[in-house]
Amino acid sequence: MTQCTQAIFDFHSIGRRSVQAGFDGGHITSDGGALLLREVDRRFGIIARTAACFTDFRDPGAIEHTLHSLIAQRVFGLALGYEDLNDHDQLRADPLLAVVSGCVDPTGSQRRRKQDKGYALAGKSTLNRLELSPASANANSRYQKVVYHEAAFENLFVDLFLDSYTTPPDQIVFDLDATDDPIHGHQEGHFFHGYYKEYCYLPLYIFCGEQLLCAKLRTADRDAADGSLEEVQRIAQRIRARWPLVKVILRADSGFCRDNLMAWCEGNGVFYVFGLARNTRLEKELGDDLEAARIWWAITNHAARLFKDFTYQTRDSWSCERRVVGKAEHLDKGPNPRFIVTNIPKEKIAARALYEDFYCARGNMENRIKEQQMYLFADRTSTATMRANQLRLWFSSVAYTLLQTLRRVGLKGTKMETAQCGTIRLKLLKIGALVKVTVRRVVVSLAAACPYQAVFERVYRALQGVPLTC
Repeated sequence: MTQCTQAIFDFHSIGRRSVQAGFDGGHITSDGGALLLREVDRRFGIIARTAACFTDFRDPGAIEHTLHSLIAQRVFGLALGYEDLNDHDQLRADPLLAVVSGCVDPTGSQRRRKQDKGYALAGKSTLNRLELSPASANANSRYQKVVYHEAAFENLFVDLFLDSYTTPPDQIVFDLDATDDPIHGHQEGHFFHGYYKEYCYLPLYIFCGEQLLCAKLRTADRDAADGSLEEVQRIAQRIRARWPLVKVILRADSGFCRDNLMAWCEGNGVFYVFGLARNTRLEKELGDDLEAARIWWAITNHAARLFKDFTYQTRDSWSCERRVVGKAEHLDKGPNPRFIVTNIPKEKIAARALYEDFYCARGNMENRIKEQQMYLFADRTSTATMRANQLRLWFSSVAYTLLQTLRRVGLKGTKMETAQCGTIRLKLLKIGALVKVTVRRVVVSLAAACPYQAVFERVYRALQGVPLTC
């Protein structure tokens, strides 16, 4: 147990009874629902496959924490809401976190050094060395000897996506977006971004539905679309190697409307729908429709919108003429023209449906990015080097994949099947539990007053139907 001064906290009495509290309950955890995360991992092998992206140069006879347990501790910690490595100096005494991380000695009673007894898991210093190992580390390095391989990590998320399907889909949609990741001091790669008005990184995200395909940390001194073509090529090639007949569509805002990306799509049988920044030429093309929308708004006193399908080519930046859909909209605040560009033929989908039903659906991806940043601390990139911060972003991405798999498989058909990660954590993972460890068993007694017992049981039953992978 953590060695600290025991304090008794006196609260207002209830009737004739005094109310006192203290951190002296023994092996009690606030994260009883973490057992569900372990079930997800055991059936999909997410942590084991993440560990395969590293090379561990440490001497096996001189270590107590395996690579698997270190990664599991870090990822499960993020999923449970612990963003800071400092948190793990207390969490390493949590026997349930030790159980879900794969420690065979969950109470830490068999630790070699006397000062480590009672702490089954690694502390902040050990986890810090895991994140800070340079690419050049090897068996002769003094402390940092666990090296991650960038290509393996990049392919990990694509492979997890592919393995989530039992049969290939007919069509998949890649959503691309960039976001700001504020930095914390004079870190490697810090630049001021004029749009976000702060020093930040500019990570690139690619999702397919709710499933993450790419989380690439980049400096902010670049165009939002910079490097997106290479990432799309890599992902599409890997997916088509498994699913050669699948139809691929790219979808993104005007920051990704670049000729090289559109030309590649046109030459490789990939459809795209990108936002197109408005200009005077485009607005002139919509002139009559904007006036018609204004008249309709004046008559009905409600927002009016019309759609126009036409072809357009820029004077210099585009290599060919392309289909453009314009939205002529008039709101209470005035005209609001918007445009998208696509290579999907008119015969396949009409202008209004393409804009309203397909393009606008990309907003769901922005919610997924917010989930990672708000609930899984993807923006906690406060180390000195880009390499270490990229690893932190990937750890957050693995935690997201873990929770998204729980949502996709375990919560399917429930009221929480569309719940965000923060809601899932609050209702299913943050459950008080008493942990009893004996020679033969680990017994976890969950809080009897938990209001989501039925959902917990349903998730458990759903996961039992998935075969074990590890």
